[in-house]
Amino acid sequence: MGGPSDQKVIDGVVQEVDIRTGKVLFQWDAADHVPYAQSEQPLPASAATPWDWFHVNAVKQDTDGSLLVDARNTWTTYDVSRRTGAIRWQLGGKASSFTLTAAPGQRLNAARTLFAWQHDPEPLGHGLYTVFDNESAGIANTGTGTLTELPYSRVDTVRLDPRTHTATLVRSVAQPSGLSASSQGNAQTLGDGALAVGWGSLPYVSEFGPSGGLLFDAEFPAGVNTYRAYRFDWR
Repeated sequence: MGGPSDQKVIDGVVQEVDIRTGKVLFQWDAADHVPYAQSEQPLPASAATPWDWFHVNAVKQDTDGSLLVDARNTWTTYDVSRRTGAIRWQLGGKASSFTLTAAPGQRLNAARTLFAWQHDPEPLGHGLYTVFDNESAGIANTGTGTLTELPYSRVDTVRLDPRTHTATLVRSVAQPSGLSASSQGNAQTLGDGALAVGWGSLPYVSEFGPSGGLLFDAEFPAGVNTYRAYRFDWR
């Protein structure tokens, strides 16, 4: 890759642990399955500085029991077999298993991908997934020296067609003020089709109706943000 042979790297590890006994039931190491060249994170200036090439930020069980492993720094969501650890498919990034397209009225980013530096893939069933699409990151994930592929963060709804190997952006909901979250963030689809969104490093929480209209928008006090936000009944 053109970097030093003694470059330190940070692995990405996923485990399933039995809470009662502490036994590790399943372990998956990114470095065993994903080439370093899939990373979008630049190499550090020094080989002694660990390179965060993968950066696991979410693990979610898909509707068929496999695992959705999200890697911020490869711009990819990986579908991983819980039986073998093999990658069944990749969405986004440099080695996507799907051709990436946008439905009428939707747009891919400047890199012609669905998302960049994303968080929180959520399966909705019937081939639909939501992803919090940061589209922004600071140098070495610091939030400074921000890089962007779109001028705002958004929540993407993507439809996968395994027959045609196509992933289509069918809906996107942009940050109401057109701002970029350089880290964190999530989206929760509610029972009526509305969407609750935590804007990560931005100090906001929003709710959108089924048609995408903004229903609620709140701002945290100065210096406060949220990794993820959810809406639940209060008891």
